[in-house]
Amino acid sequence: MSDDLFLKIIAREIPADIVYENDDVLAFRDVNPQAPLHVLIIPKAHIRTINDMRAEDTELFGKLFLAASEIAAEHGVAKDGYRVVMNCNSAAGQTVFHVHLHLLGGRELGWPPG
Repeated sequence: MSDDLFLKIIAREIPADIVYENDDVLAFRDVNPQAPLHVLIIPKAHIRTINDMRAEDTELFGKLFLAASEIAAEHGVAKDGYRVVMNCNSAAGQTVFHVHLHLLGGRELGWPPG
C-alpha cells in the first residue's frame, strides 16, 4: 500500500487541492480535469477496486455519493447536473488502485461517455 498515491494524499505527504473532508472521505480536484469541476472522492480506507468491496463497506461507499451530492451543491452544479463515475480495473480506465468516485460538472456531458 505504500505506493498508493491516494494514501499519500490522505497522509498529506503529497499536496492536493482538497475541497471536502470528513472522518471517512477526502475529496480533491483532479490534476488532469476533464470538466470545469472534476473532483476525485476517495475513502480514507484503502480498497483497491470495486471488486474488493465487502458487505461492511456498503455504508462507506454510500458516504462517497453523499459527499458527491454536497460538493456538487457547494460548487453550483447540482441544479444543472453532474456525472459521477467509478472505474474498476485497467480496461475501464482505473489508473490509481484505490477506489475513487469522479465528480464531473460545469459543462454539457455527452453520452455515451467514451
